[in-house]
Amino acid sequence: MTDATSKPTHEFVEDVSRTQTNDSPSPKHVPLWHAIRKWPKVVMYNLALSSAILLYGYDLVIVGTVSAMPAFQHKFGEALGAKYIIPSMWLSLWNAASPIGMMIGSIFGGYFQDRRGRRLALAVGSSLSAIAVAICYVADLPDDIDSRRGVFLAGKLFQGMCIGILLCVVQTYMSEVLPVVLRGPIIAFLPIFTLLGQLLGAIVVYTSLKHKGSESYRICFASQWPFSAVPFVLSVLLPESPTWLLRQGDVDKALKAQMKLDTAGIDSNSIIEELRISILAEEEERASYKYIDCFRGIDLRRTLIVCLASALPQFFGLQLLANASYFMQIVGMGSANSLIFLILGIGLGLIANIASLWSLNGLGRRLLCLLTLGAAMILWLAMGIAGCFDGVVMIWYTAVTMMIVTMVCGLGIWPASHVVAAETSSLQLRAKTQGVGWFTSGIATGVFSIVLPYMYNADKGNLKAKTGFVMAGFAAVAIIATWFFVPEMKGRSPMEIDRMFALKLTTREFKDWKSDVGVEKSLHMGEELSPA
Repeated sequence: MTDATSKPTHEFVEDVSRTQTNDSPSPKHVPLWHAIRKWPKVVMYNLALSSAILLYGYDLVIVGTVSAMPAFQHKFGEALGAKYIIPSMWLSLWNAASPIGMMIGSIFGGYFQDRRGRRLALAVGSSLSAIAVAICYVADLPDDIDSRRGVFLAGKLFQGMCIGILLCVVQTYMSEVLPVVLRGPIIAFLPIFTLLGQLLGAIVVYTSLKHKGSESYRICFASQWPFSAVPFVLSVLLPESPTWLLRQGDVDKALKAQMKLDTAGIDSNSIIEELRISILAEEEERASYKYIDCFRGIDLRRTLIVCLASALPQFFGLQLLANASYFMQIVGMGSANSLIFLILGIGLGLIANIASLWSLNGLGRRLLCLLTLGAAMILWLAMGIAGCFDGVVMIWYTAVTMMIVTMVCGLGIWPASHVVAAETSSLQLRAKTQGVGWFTSGIATGVFSIVLPYMYNADKGNLKAKTGFVMAGFAAVAIIATWFFVPEMKGRSPMEIDRMFALKLTTREFKDWKSDVGVEKSLHMGEELSPA
């Protein structure tokens, strides 16, 4: 074992303390650009890993947007007056298939990556995704329309399972390898790449409108194959998570992996030793960890916060925004214009998410969540009021409102919810807690996918733009839940977060808790756990 990893724990903590007090600026207050220059390899690897989220964003928009294509509606829909629409039941089932699959995939992914590692789980999710795309591609071959709809449903369900595995792995890996100062900005790339995937999907659908018949939507399905290949390539190039290797007891491999992540000026030995202390402290409480442990003792509160954060995107209206093209057609807009507005809205949301890289570090997670949820609630309420009137003005006002909501939430609640979900759980339970989180996200997405079409679709509730009233109510619920349960963890190390939860601090006490107390307690804990 190297000198650093055999160094007594109390000496290591003193070294870290001196580094934090003598280096300027302090690690918790390093400007973003300075942090990127200090950890360029970590940033590069995690940005590459974020590209796996392209598949999630692409798939998220494909169902809602392809459903707005005339050729797809003619092949999979039914006539209603002079035009074809997708029946509410099948639209709900297709929208719900991916999140239900995500629920299954995320639980499997949390278990599998703990057993086999993050890289292999990434490769498995990618390989299975290619098969799922093939099922969707041939969904229109059966002669019976219900068979066609059923095959497409099966493809979306299987694809959702693969995406659940990938999302679970990506968020776990990021939360384990990122330095504290980069944790918020880089994890914020999850919604950025989700939106980028949606943007690419919307553009592909729009350009495919010029093709006739089944070729138009088949091109959209086939274009998913390259996105399925990206995670597989990454699984070969990425270093394994040092945290996972330490949990397997392989300190030497963990150090080698950490050195691949760090530049020459970073003390990889000290990072590994700090991770080792945190893992030893958690192993002292429990020799092995199962899914049920996420719901025991202190970890119950942490898991519930992760579940809440994972569900928050649906409460600000993500599912409705993902189906904006089809929704705008129900409101009264033409298919071409609805796709153009979808693309513009995604572009604005992308810009807002990029801006959140700075707002997350400047304002923190909790304040951003509350501010942007409040703004979304007001915007949805105004759209609901506009929906009480008919005419062209209502149609365009609804479209503009949905674009602004995408931008506002992209600046705060959307990326912040991912960061909160990633940094709340303990190191030992991180993979499994992320699995539970994405399982909850799948439930929330599935429920909204099923319920919303029955509210706004022309053959059922026919609320159209008045759906804004419903979304305003959900945003209000999210504000209340965030205020009472989501603490501020900006700039906190895993050891500090562990200590704050162990002390059972109230939600609003997290922000002002003094970290030096945590250092003292960590030192004491490390001396007790350090091998003789």
